[in-house]
Amino acid sequence: MSIEWITILMFGGMLALLMLGLPLAFVTGLIGTVFCVALFGLDGLQLVATRIYSFVGEYVLVSVPMFVMMASIMERSGVAKDLFDAMRVWAGRLPGGLAIQTMVAATLMGAMTGIIGGEIVLLGLIALPQMLRLGYDKRLAIGTICAGGSLGTMIPPSIVLIIYGLTVNVPIGDLFVANLVPGLMLSVAYMGYIFVRCQMNPRFGPPAPAHEHRISLGAKLRLMRSLLLPLLVIASVLGTIYTGIASVTEAAAMGVVGTMIASALRGELNLKVLREASRITLDTCGMLLWLSFGATAMIGVYNLAGGPGFIRDLFLGFDLPPIGTVLVMQAILIVLGCIMDWVGICLLTMPIFVPIVVGLGYDPVWFGVLFCLNMQISYISPPFGPAAFYLKGVAPPEISLNDIFASVSPFIILQAIVLALVVSAPGIALWLPGLKG
Repeated sequence: MSIEWITILMFGGMLALLMLGLPLAFVTGLIGTVFCVALFGLDGLQLVATRIYSFVGEYVLVSVPMFVMMASIMERSGVAKDLFDAMRVWAGRLPGGLAIQTMVAATLMGAMTGIIGGEIVLLGLIALPQMLRLGYDKRLAIGTICAGGSLGTMIPPSIVLIIYGLTVNVPIGDLFVANLVPGLMLSVAYMGYIFVRCQMNPRFGPPAPAHEHRISLGAKLRLMRSLLLPLLVIASVLGTIYTGIASVTEAAAMGVVGTMIASALRGELNLKVLREASRITLDTCGMLLWLSFGATAMIGVYNLAGGPGFIRDLFLGFDLPPIGTVLVMQAILIVLGCIMDWVGICLLTMPIFVPIVVGLGYDPVWFGVLFCLNMQISYISPPFGPAAFYLKGVAPPEISLNDIFASVSPFIILQAIVLALVVSAPGIALWLPGLKG
């Protein structure tokens, strides 16, 4: 069978089974197994098993449950709620101030968690009612929560970066450093949009009542005091990774220990918190591993059948300049982001795309930043943007999914602008890793 027909049948079959509602992990695993036996016989299954074992045997994969555990303890011990309360009192009389402070809190929470579900749920429960109570424009408030809550995919320690680095064998520490500036650019772009929008029309974000922002400086600083230890833990974890003092896995493990100590000193560490955090960690890692098993099997079989060479020749056949090939890849990722989970997209496309990108002379770390920016867009894009469904689960009943998806369009435009900037100026992503080297 020709590689063209193998490509059509494998990926066409995958899309057909997904449209029937079957889980992605089982779809990819089934297709990988069937095609392996059909193309290479039963002996080929040993190659698939070896490939899966080599992926899950990577030492740095241990950092994933560590970072998820760290995030879960922080969210369930009240640290994230205290962060929002501390940020809220600094809003003052500024139009749109509460939305801007919510974005600041979301950025800091992104550095604490590296995952998006908990952030959006927490901000949806705490910040959204506050903004609606103050008379904020509903769409601005909703868009702020969805976009800000998704920053955990960009700002280290992002689980997206860890899976990307494992998939294409790129140093995760370099990815963390490279994503810092683009992630902060997104946050600043969001805050700039909120500020300009509310300056042009203050009714979009009325200032807080006087009794809520007339708080002494000492009282504001006391609110921040409870956050010093958790923030110090995060700074030390990321700092040791950036400076090369500790590996990602070592820093993640110490981050869990530091988070438990910080929560204990705050009087908020108990068996209920540990039990719930452990359950969330197991659920998250179980999902990631099953997706990894299936996608690794399918791509392994496709690679053995000659898929990477076919895809490379296909792109070269377009007779595009190198940057044109990269842009085509971005378009494919954006389309896939509307219909698939980021884990599946990463495991299915990056083993094919990254070797082509490297062959064109581009840095895989830079392409990892582009991948994360694309996944940022996918998190809030209709029809399956996960951020919308997370928020819908905790939003007031009168807020529909249509309201949520209609609210995120300005933020998707901002994401596309930052993506275009990083594509056109790779130095935005690469200058910090260059300083580290």
